[in-house]
Amino acid sequence: MPIMTTIIITDMVTITTMTTEAGEAWREAPLLLWLSPAFPVGAYAYSHGIEWAHEAGDVTDAASLAAWLADLARFGAPRLDVTLFVLAYRAAAAADWDGLEEVNAFALALAGSAERRLETTAQGAAFRLAVRAAWDSEALAHAPRREGEPVAYPVAVAAAAAGCGMALARAAEAFVVAQFANLVSAATRLGVVGQTDGLRILSGLMPELATLARQAHDATLDDLGACAFRSDIAAMRHETQYSRLFRS
Repeated sequence: MPIMTTIIITDMVTITTMTTEAGEAWREAPLLLWLSPAFPVGAYAYSHGIEWAHEAGDVTDAASLAAWLADLARFGAPRLDVTLFVLAYRAAAAADWDGLEEVNAFALALAGSAERRLETTAQGAAFRLAVRAAWDSEALAHAPRREGEPVAYPVAVAAAAAGCGMALARAAEAFVVAQFANLVSAATRLGVVGQTDGLRILSGLMPELATLARQAHDATLDDLGACAFRSDIAAMRHETQYSRLFRS
Protein backbone atom coordinates (compact mmCIF):
# COMPACT_ATOMS: atom_id res chain seq x y z
CA MET A 1 0.00 0.00 0.00
CA PRO A 2 2.77 2.58 0.78
CA ILE A 3 4.25 1.83 -2.62
CA MET A 4 0.95 2.52 -4.35
CA THR A 5 0.59 5.82 -2.46
CA THR A 6 4.05 6.92 -3.55
CA ILE A 7 3.27 6.14 -7.16
CA ILE A 8 0.04 8.11 -7.05
CA ILE A 9 1.74 11.15 -5.51
CA THR A 10 4.54 11.02 -8.08
CA ASP A 11 2.05 10.83 -10.92
CA MET A 12 0.11 13.77 -9.52
CA VAL A 13 3.27 15.87 -9.28
CA THR A 14 4.23 14.94 -12.83
CA ILE A 15 0.78 15.77 -14.16
CA THR A 16 0.73 19.09 -12.29
CA THR A 17 4.16 20.03 -13.64
CA MET A 18 3.24 19.11 -17.19
CA THR A 19 -0.05 21.02 -16.95
CA THR A 20 1.71 24.12 -15.63
CA GLU A 21 4.36 24.00 -18.35
CA ALA A 22 1.72 23.49 -21.03
CA GLY A 23 -0.29 26.42 -19.68
CA GLU A 24 2.74 28.71 -19.71
CA ALA A 25 3.64 27.67 -23.26
CA TRP A 26 0.05 28.08 -24.43
CA ARG A 27 0.06 31.65 -23.15
CA GLU A 28 2.48 32.56 -25.95
CA ALA A 29 0.37 30.83 -28.62
CA PRO A 30 -1.22 34.09 -29.87
CA LEU A 31 2.26 35.16 -31.02
CA LEU A 32 1.97 32.57 -33.79
CA LEU A 33 -1.04 34.51 -35.06
CA TRP A 34 0.11 38.05 -34.32
CA LEU A 35 3.46 37.64 -36.09
CA SER A 36 2.14 35.54 -38.96
CA PRO A 37 2.29 37.01 -42.48
CA ALA A 38 -1.49 36.50 -42.56
CA PHE A 39 -2.14 38.81 -39.60
CA PRO A 40 -3.77 42.03 -40.86
CA VAL A 41 -0.97 44.55 -40.35
CA GLY A 42 0.17 44.74 -43.97
CA ALA A 43 3.73 43.58 -43.22
CA TYR A 44 4.00 42.16 -46.75
CA ALA A 45 3.92 45.73 -48.12
CA TYR A 46 7.26 46.77 -46.59
CA SER A 47 10.78 45.84 -47.67
CA HIS A 48 12.76 48.05 -45.24
CA GLY A 49 14.73 49.48 -48.16
CA ILE A 50 15.65 46.12 -49.69
CA GLU A 51 13.77 46.98 -52.88
CA TRP A 52 16.09 49.93 -53.49
CA ALA A 53 19.13 47.91 -52.43
CA HIS A 54 18.20 45.36 -55.08
CA GLU A 55 17.85 48.01 -57.78
CA ALA A 56 21.13 49.63 -56.72
CA GLY A 57 22.97 46.30 -57.03
CA ASP A 58 23.71 45.87 -53.33
CA VAL A 59 21.41 42.86 -52.87
CA THR A 60 21.36 40.62 -55.93
CA ASP A 61 21.69 37.01 -54.76
CA ALA A 62 21.63 34.74 -51.73
CA ALA A 63 25.13 35.67 -50.55
CA SER A 64 24.58 39.42 -50.73
CA LEU A 65 21.15 39.14 -49.10
CA ALA A 66 22.54 37.04 -46.25
CA ALA A 67 25.32 39.58 -45.69
CA TRP A 68 22.86 42.50 -45.81
CA LEU A 69 20.57 40.88 -43.24
CA ALA A 70 23.44 39.88 -40.97
CA ASP A 71 24.62 43.50 -40.93
CA LEU A 72 21.09 44.65 -40.13
CA ALA A 73 21.02 42.25 -37.17
CA ARG A 74 24.36 43.50 -35.89
CA PHE A 75 24.13 47.21 -36.63
CA GLY A 76 20.79 48.21 -38.18
CA ALA A 77 17.29 49.35 -37.26
CA PRO A 78 16.17 45.87 -36.12
CA ARG A 79 18.52 46.33 -33.15
CA LEU A 80 16.57 49.44 -32.25
CA ASP A 81 13.25 47.69 -32.71
CA VAL A 82 13.97 44.75 -30.42
CA THR A 83 15.46 47.05 -27.77
CA LEU A 84 12.36 49.24 -27.96
CA PHE A 85 10.26 46.08 -27.75
CA VAL A 86 11.95 45.04 -24.50
CA LEU A 87 11.71 48.51 -22.96
CA ALA A 88 8.04 48.84 -23.92
CA TYR A 89 7.28 45.38 -22.54
CA ARG A 90 8.86 46.22 -19.18
CA ALA A 91 6.97 49.50 -18.92
CA ALA A 92 3.66 47.88 -19.85
CA ALA A 93 4.16 44.94 -17.49
CA ALA A 94 4.80 47.39 -14.64
CA ALA A 95 1.82 49.57 -15.60
CA ASP A 96 4.31 52.41 -16.06
CA TRP A 97 2.30 54.38 -18.59
CA ASP A 98 4.66 57.37 -18.49
CA GLY A 99 7.52 55.03 -19.29
CA LEU A 100 5.57 53.38 -22.10
CA GLU A 101 4.80 56.79 -23.58
CA GLU A 102 8.49 57.71 -23.41
CA VAL A 103 9.54 54.52 -25.21
CA ASN A 104 6.97 55.16 -27.93
CA ALA A 105 8.24 58.72 -28.35
CA PHE A 106 11.78 57.39 -28.79
CA ALA A 107 10.57 54.79 -31.29
CA LEU A 108 8.88 57.43 -33.43
CA ALA A 109 11.83 59.82 -33.20
CA LEU A 110 14.30 57.11 -34.23
CA ALA A 111 12.49 56.30 -37.49
CA GLY A 112 15.18 57.49 -39.87
CA SER A 113 13.07 58.45 -42.88
CA ALA A 114 9.49 59.09 -43.95
CA GLU A 115 8.94 55.52 -45.14
CA ARG A 116 10.55 54.01 -42.05
CA ARG A 117 8.11 56.04 -39.96
CA LEU A 118 5.24 54.87 -42.17
CA GLU A 119 6.45 51.29 -41.82
CA THR A 120 6.33 51.38 -38.03
CA THR A 121 3.25 53.56 -37.47
CA ALA A 122 1.00 51.95 -40.09
CA GLN A 123 1.78 48.47 -38.80
CA GLY A 124 1.51 49.65 -35.21
CA ALA A 125 -1.95 51.11 -35.76
CA ALA A 126 -3.18 48.05 -37.68
CA PHE A 127 -1.78 45.65 -35.08
CA ARG A 128 -3.36 47.55 -32.20
CA LEU A 129 -6.75 47.64 -33.92
CA ALA A 130 -6.72 43.91 -34.69
CA VAL A 131 -5.45 42.73 -31.30
CA ARG A 132 -7.76 44.96 -29.27
CA ALA A 133 -10.70 43.35 -31.04
CA ALA A 134 -9.81 39.92 -29.63
CA TRP A 135 -7.04 40.19 -26.99
CA ASP A 136 -7.65 43.59 -25.45
CA SER A 137 -5.74 44.62 -22.33
CA GLU A 138 -5.07 47.70 -20.25
CA ALA A 139 -1.49 47.74 -21.51
CA LEU A 140 -2.54 47.88 -25.15
CA ALA A 141 -5.12 50.55 -24.35
CA HIS A 142 -2.22 52.76 -23.20
CA ALA A 143 -0.21 52.23 -26.38
CA PRO A 144 -0.52 55.00 -27.38
CA ARG A 145 -1.59 56.79 -24.24
CA ARG A 146 -4.00 59.08 -26.08
CA GLU A 147 -6.31 57.80 -28.80
CA GLY A 148 -5.42 59.00 -32.28
CA GLU A 149 -1.70 59.35 -31.59
CA PRO A 150 0.73 57.16 -33.57
CA VAL A 151 2.16 54.04 -32.01
CA ALA A 152 5.33 52.30 -33.19
CA TYR A 153 4.95 48.67 -34.19
CA PRO A 154 7.41 47.19 -31.64
CA VAL A 155 5.73 49.17 -28.86
CA ALA A 156 2.28 47.91 -29.84
CA VAL A 157 3.39 44.27 -30.03
CA ALA A 158 5.28 44.50 -26.74
CA ALA A 159 2.32 46.06 -24.94
CA ALA A 160 0.04 43.30 -26.23
CA ALA A 161 2.50 40.61 -25.14
CA ALA A 162 2.84 42.13 -21.67
CA GLY A 163 -0.92 42.55 -21.38
CA CYS A 164 -1.41 38.85 -22.10
CA GLY A 165 1.24 37.80 -19.57
CA MET A 166 3.63 36.35 -22.14
CA ALA A 167 7.26 35.72 -21.24
CA LEU A 168 9.49 38.58 -22.35
CA ALA A 169 12.31 36.42 -23.70
CA ARG A 170 10.04 34.28 -25.87
CA ALA A 171 8.08 37.27 -27.14
CA ALA A 172 11.25 39.19 -28.05
CA GLU A 173 12.72 36.19 -29.87
CA ALA A 174 9.51 35.68 -31.84
CA PHE A 175 9.39 39.37 -32.73
CA VAL A 176 12.96 39.37 -34.05
CA VAL A 177 12.51 36.21 -36.12
CA ALA A 178 9.27 37.52 -37.63
CA GLN A 179 10.99 40.76 -38.65
CA PHE A 180 13.69 38.97 -40.58
CA ALA A 181 11.29 36.42 -42.05
CA ASN A 182 9.38 39.33 -43.53
CA LEU A 183 12.56 40.80 -45.05
CA VAL A 184 13.43 37.45 -46.63
CA SER A 185 9.88 37.22 -47.95
CA ALA A 186 10.27 40.65 -49.55
CA ALA A 187 13.53 39.60 -51.18
CA THR A 188 11.86 36.44 -52.47
CA ARG A 189 9.07 38.43 -54.09
CA LEU A 190 11.67 40.69 -55.69
CA GLY A 191 13.29 37.63 -57.25
CA VAL A 192 16.55 38.00 -55.33
CA VAL A 193 16.31 34.44 -53.99
CA GLY A 194 13.99 31.49 -54.24
CA GLN A 195 12.10 30.03 -51.32
CA THR A 196 14.69 27.37 -50.54
CA ASP A 197 17.57 29.84 -50.44
CA GLY A 198 15.41 32.13 -48.33
CA LEU A 199 14.88 29.38 -45.78
CA ARG A 200 18.61 28.60 -45.75
CA ILE A 201 19.36 32.26 -45.08
CA LEU A 202 16.90 32.37 -42.19
CA SER A 203 18.33 29.17 -40.76
CA GLY A 204 21.84 30.60 -40.95
CA LEU A 205 20.71 33.81 -39.25
CA MET A 206 19.22 32.09 -36.21
CA PRO A 207 22.36 32.29 -34.01
CA GLU A 208 22.69 35.99 -34.88
CA LEU A 209 19.03 36.64 -34.07
CA ALA A 210 19.28 34.73 -30.79
CA THR A 211 22.24 36.90 -29.82
CA LEU A 212 20.33 40.03 -30.79
CA ALA A 213 17.34 39.10 -28.63
CA ARG A 214 19.57 38.10 -25.72
CA GLN A 215 21.55 41.35 -25.81
CA ALA A 216 18.34 43.38 -25.85
CA HIS A 217 16.93 41.59 -22.82
CA ASP A 218 18.81 43.73 -20.28
CA ALA A 219 18.91 46.92 -22.34
CA THR A 220 18.11 50.44 -21.17
CA LEU A 221 17.32 53.61 -23.08
CA ASP A 222 21.05 54.35 -23.05
CA ASP A 223 21.61 51.27 -25.21
CA LEU A 224 19.49 52.58 -28.08
CA GLY A 225 21.58 53.04 -31.19
CA ALA A 226 22.15 51.71 -34.68
CA CYS A 227 24.49 52.43 -37.56
CA ALA A 228 23.70 50.90 -40.95
CA PHE A 229 24.08 53.84 -43.30
CA ARG A 230 23.62 51.91 -46.52
CA SER A 231 20.31 50.49 -45.33
CA ASP A 232 19.14 53.90 -44.11
CA ILE A 233 20.09 55.50 -47.43
CA ALA A 234 18.26 52.72 -49.27
CA ALA A 235 15.13 53.52 -47.26
CA MET A 236 15.42 57.20 -48.21
CA ARG A 237 16.15 56.52 -51.87
CA HIS A 238 13.15 54.21 -52.05
CA GLU A 239 10.88 57.22 -51.48
CA THR A 240 11.58 58.41 -55.03
CA GLN A 241 12.16 55.03 -56.69
CA TYR A 242 10.37 55.14 -60.04
CA SER A 243 8.93 51.64 -60.18
CA ARG A 244 8.33 49.69 -56.99
CA LEU A 245 6.31 46.92 -55.36
CA PHE A 246 6.68 47.97 -51.72
CA ARG A 247 5.81 50.94 -49.54
CA SER A 248 9.29 51.05 -48.02
